[in-house]
Amino acid sequence: MIPVTKPFLPNQENFQNYIDSIWERQWLTNNGPLVNDLELKLKEYLNVDHLLYVSNGTIALQIAIKALELEGEIITTPFSFVATTNSILWQGCKPVYVDIDSETFNIDANKIEEAITPRTTAILATHVYGNPCDIDAIQSIADKYSLKVIYDAAHCFGAKYKNKSVFEYGDISTTSFHATKLFHTIEGGAVFTKDASLLKKMAALRNFGYSGVDSFSIAGINGKNSEFHAAMGLCNLEYIGEILEKRKSLSLHYMERLTNLKCNFQKIKSEEDYNYAYVPIIFEKEELMHACLAALELSKIYCRRYFYPSLSALPYVDNVSMPVCDSIVKRIICLPLYHKLTNSDVDLICRTMLRVQKYLQIGKEEPERSVTRAKNYGALITGQIERTINGSRPN
Repeated sequence: MIPVTKPFLPNQENFQNYIDSIWERQWLTNNGPLVNDLELKLKEYLNVDHLLYVSNGTIALQIAIKALELEGEIITTPFSFVATTNSILWQGCKPVYVDIDSETFNIDANKIEEAITPRTTAILATHVYGNPCDIDAIQSIADKYSLKVIYDAAHCFGAKYKNKSVFEYGDISTTSFHATKLFHTIEGGAVFTKDASLLKKMAALRNFGYSGVDSFSIAGINGKNSEFHAAMGLCNLEYIGEILEKRKSLSLHYMERLTNLKCNFQKIKSEEDYNYAYVPIIFEKEELMHACLAALELSKIYCRRYFYPSLSALPYVDNVSMPVCDSIVKRIICLPLYHKLTNSDVDLICRTMLRVQKYLQIGKEEPERSVTRAKNYGALITGQIERTINGSRPN
């Protein structure tokens, strides 16, 4: 089986040494020494002045919105993980969607101004798949209308913009250290800002609003993370160079092998500053995507329709048409990518999709028939005819 992702795991003995130290101190959480050490090492690696380690990327977004005291409308993207929209709603604000660029998949900065109203207080943009937004254009708009800027940089560890960490931009940037990310702490996240007073405020928000031993200055939450999670982060940080190089190598191998597949790749702002967090491909036709997914699944190869559906189509928001995003979400998938994936695995994945394309006459029949034909073909090449006949799917 080839899953869409697997978490990187460090040397087990090294991790165990950290766990033994936790056992010896019996300090499990509440900003312990490993959490502080991880924050210091992350600041050094990323070359940033300020960051706070928090429990996850969603809490990071919620703390950012709360710290900036945002109300009313927040302009955002319909093409992101659901946490982006949910965090806006959770903090009592209204998401206002702006369509995306058809090549970068980021929010289209040229369409932001027309969405601004007297109720707009901020722009919350996602650097999709680690590919930086048009940061200069967004900041120029924010300055013109006195808006705050938050970047959902969940995918951005190791990514840069103008030779600086992507986390350095906006009033606040947030990231995720979830196990699916290229750098992870099992669960975790961080907030970044260049404003020392804003950092102090977010530190209080992260810790129930404490301002002293028995005093509180703000209505905070519990956004802290544990020593166990920090231990994983400290271990994984030692391998980050190797991780980034391996993902780049695998990604380039995908691109080389898929030159004849009827699909496009994301337009990357700068190859030198990209972290190769994901391998998204956008098929020319939705039918081919469904057909490839069906054949891949029958071969026990699992991709992900990331992101699907469009956030502007969620049942609890005001549904609006986003023509570019609505088209892309129907045709995009992320291919398997993780540290132990091999070039041979990539060859198998690519070969399967290219054979499906060759086998099918996409566009000359109904989508449902294309999928059926793909399942038949997938069964043929994997010897699983019975699964196809029964209409079953692998677990």
